[in-house]
Amino acid sequence: MRLQESGEMYIETIYLLSKESSQVRAINVGEHMGYSKPSVSRAIGILKKAGYVTVDENGFIHLTEAGISIAEKTYERHTILTQLFEKLGVDHEIAAEDACKIEHCISDETFAALKAHVLNNLNNNE
Repeated sequence: MRLQESGEMYIETIYLLSKESSQVRAINVGEHMGYSKPSVSRAIGILKKAGYVTVDENGFIHLTEAGISIAEKTYERHTILTQLFEKLGVDHEIAAEDACKIEHCISDETFAALKAHVLNNLNNNE
């Protein structure tokens, strides 16, 4: 099942929040993303049904292996693209915002080439 951009955003948010605390609830996700509780609840239900998250008896959200895989891939794209745009002279805020938009639609092939280019340039400049 191909995950939509919004699903990737929720998974990435859960991933980032779980790095700060092992206790991530829907309210935390909503506050971080600026979404209402009903919107977050609906999205979590969809992600749960698709096998990307679980919710325990205390309401804590956990990423499954499939969810972690998507989160790490999305977050890596975000990080590399932000670095690339900053190297090109783009302000950090704008670079991060643009990376967030592009990370969901760029092909694996194009991203791999950009990643190799960015990492190669970082290593050559050190």
